Amino acid sequence: MAEKQQSAYPANGYVRSGDTEAAAAHDAMREQRKKKRNKCILYVLLFIVFQTAIITVFALTIMKVRTPRFRIRGAAITDFNAGTAASPSLRATITPEFTVKNANFGRYKYRSTTVEFFYRGTRVGQISVPNSKAGWRSTKRFIHSAVELNLSGSPQLAEDLRAGVVPITSTARMGGKVELIFIMKKNKATNMNCTMEIVTASPHTFRNIACK
Repeated sequence: MAEKQQSAYPANGYVRSGDTEAAAAHDAMREQRKKKRNKCILYVLLFIVFQTAIITVFALTIMKVRTPRFRIRGAAITDFNAGTAASPSLRATITPEFTVKNANFGRYKYRSTTVEFFYRGTRVGQISVPNSKAGWRSTKRFIHSAVELNLSGSPQLAEDLRAGVVPITSTARMGGKVELIFIMKKNKATNMNCTMEIVTASPHTFRNIACK
């Protein structure tokens, strides 16, 4: 029995070359499987990072709701009548040009809005802007009906008429909804606060229009 056990191994104590090659092949296969598994894990992690970056960019750009801007960009004076220094008054019919700037990735549907005009804190006229919409990342320009400004009774009006420049301010608050790529709606309101000057000398014009 002892002789049979001793005959299973070479007399010189070395393992046969076939056994060594089989063990090496087995180790190589295990190493190859380990590399494939590591590659799969790496690909999955890269995919997750890529998807996270895409979602972050999408949330910070496309899905971010920005406040639209409602402004007066100009006005034409179609009728003008100024009083004297002894009896200061001013009546002017103006046709303002409005803009609604929408920087969102979705249209802005706004409701009808009242725009008020003031002379040194006193309301001198108002106009109603009808409801409408501004498209994706665009600026809607429109000219609405004329409004008449009536100024009288102010002690500073005589000085402004003599200087040839009458300051006017306009304010409004426009409400509406932003529809982001047709899947989400969010209420968004914007305020108008504009200053301008009426030049009383002919030709009568508006100048220095500034809005914030």
